[in-house]
Amino acid sequence: MSAPIRVLLVDDHALFRSGIKSLLQRHPEFEIVGEAGDGMEGVKRAAQLRPDVVLLDLHMPGLSGRDAAAMMAEEAPESHVLMLTVSEDAEDLIETLRAGACGYLLKNIEAETLTAAITKAAAGESVISPQMMGKLVQGVRGAPAKASTEAAAPPVVASELNKLSPREREILVLVARGQSNKEIARTLDLAESTVKIHVQNVLRKLGLTSRVQAAVFAVEQGIVQDPRT
Repeated sequence: MSAPIRVLLVDDHALFRSGIKSLLQRHPEFEIVGEAGDGMEGVKRAAQLRPDVVLLDLHMPGLSGRDAAAMMAEEAPESHVLMLTVSEDAEDLIETLRAGACGYLLKNIEAETLTAAITKAAAGESVISPQMMGKLVQGVRGAPAKASTEAAAPPVVASELNKLSPREREILVLVARGQSNKEIARTLDLAESTVKIHVQNVLRKLGLTSRVQAAVFAVEQGIVQDPRT
């Protein structure tokens, strides 16, 4: 049996932390290694505990979640920061991804979605609530000055698409629509391990580093019109 995923909870609402802790403790694949009630304490705890995943609130008194994410990227670079917030603002989304967060989830998600997202984050995957993916693309399109952020894809010429096989293009479309490797495997009737290899090839051929960048690139090139559709 593999070691459990070590999780740090950072949220200024004790009741919310208690609920998340109770939820995750029902799953043996997770271990709550610590809690913090504000951003600065969260940074300190992350540096001390080196968790696999940090569940981080965005709007907290004192140090904001965005600034805390940036500091955690410096103090605990091996930890994957997953924002868990009520904010549906595109600017919040883009800024936290630029600060170093690997994902952005809304607090109204289902329990199963949260546990799956934590597992993906621990594996180094980018995770964004499906309803936020469209806002991410709109935000990047509407803010060219931010095109160099981690949320945006680095410059890729359209001809790079010619490097992709028909199957890889198909995979790119589904990635842009927010599907996980497991969901893509189900859609295309492929093994999940095969999908993983295809996704890695797509990113390598396009010179991208994350699924988020791939989604933005796909929409900008007109491969898909809206990741939510």
